[in-house]
Amino acid sequence: MTTEMQEIAITEEKPLLTGQTDGTKDAELAARILLDQGQEHSVETPHGVLHVTLHGTRTTRRPAILTFHDVGLDSKSCFSTLFKFEEMQEIVKNFTLIHIDAPGQDEGAAAYPAGYQYPSMETIAEMIPAVLQFFNFQTVIGVGVGAGAYILSKFALANPDAVEGLVLINIDTNARGWIDWAAQKLSSVTHSLTEQILSHLFSQEELSSGTDLVQTHRERISKAPNLVNIELLWKTYNSRRDLNIDRNSTFKCPVMLVVGDQAPYEDAAVECNSKMDPTTTSFLKMADAGGLPQLTQPAKLTEAFKYFIQGMGYMASSCMTRLSRSRTTSLSSSYSMDGSRSRSRTLSQGSQGGQMPPSPSQTMEVSC
Repeated sequence: MTTEMQEIAITEEKPLLTGQTDGTKDAELAARILLDQGQEHSVETPHGVLHVTLHGTRTTRRPAILTFHDVGLDSKSCFSTLFKFEEMQEIVKNFTLIHIDAPGQDEGAAAYPAGYQYPSMETIAEMIPAVLQFFNFQTVIGVGVGAGAYILSKFALANPDAVEGLVLINIDTNARGWIDWAAQKLSSVTHSLTEQILSHLFSQEELSSGTDLVQTHRERISKAPNLVNIELLWKTYNSRRDLNIDRNSTFKCPVMLVVGDQAPYEDAAVECNSKMDPTTTSFLKMADAGGLPQLTQPAKLTEAFKYFIQGMGYMASSCMTRLSRSRTTSLSSSYSMDGSRSRSRTLSQGSQGGQMPPSPSQTMEVSC
């Protein structure tokens, strides 16, 4: 790969969503039906039962896309907006989706009795191999948000051969320090559980403006019949340990870190990126995005996800979305040679061309 400055324009050979054949439309309709319905399973693991929803045909020719949600959310409220997004359907119809709900967090789950010992973050991560075995998948591409990103990180570190790639949104690899612990204790006295979780999910700007999204989640969490279960997961997440990663001891697969530029965990994600191997890590900071970019910016995240998958060698013939064709901005990326960051390369996006997909050996820092 040359380190010289260059402009690259790629002419599309097969647009994704324009001039579709009837067969393509039928396939997308079938994918949408599968996504809307899904196949729900209760999977027995060595540490209890997990509620899992599968979308697709269980084909094991490719890795499954395995998701894990954040605190205060379940798989539906965390990922439906993203995976139902129009331009995500090309991925949906080519991969099996496996959505895992943390214990007791799925819609309709019964409340745990008083004194129930909720599993730790490490224990929940240890439950995931049983899910892969249940569906007969050897490898996955993990997509996690917040607490889910932490859990998938633990899983990937313990099972490197089972994870081909990771998309980690709002990751915080650090345990809570004494100051954070004291602040959390004070917050628990002055704020309700619902408001504590909302402060975890959304930026202060979003909370102050009282967006429809914030109000929807405030009502959903406060009225959840399994609120006690949500509180148990919240306490478990706040008791997490350091992941203890650095450039010499980190993930063995390509990783894309994603955070909104107004997200509560922006600094944590930036710190995580500084600890990662720059030859296998992409860092995406999304402009004008709050705490849940998969809900507020599904178009941009879909586009980045497609680049990520292409960089792994899947869907290499796929062209990019109408989003990239309509944008005229240039994305500046810096990449690493011999373990250190080197010169920048500009990838030009015009109305006549798309953007070259980033390779796993390239660290991007992009504001979309």
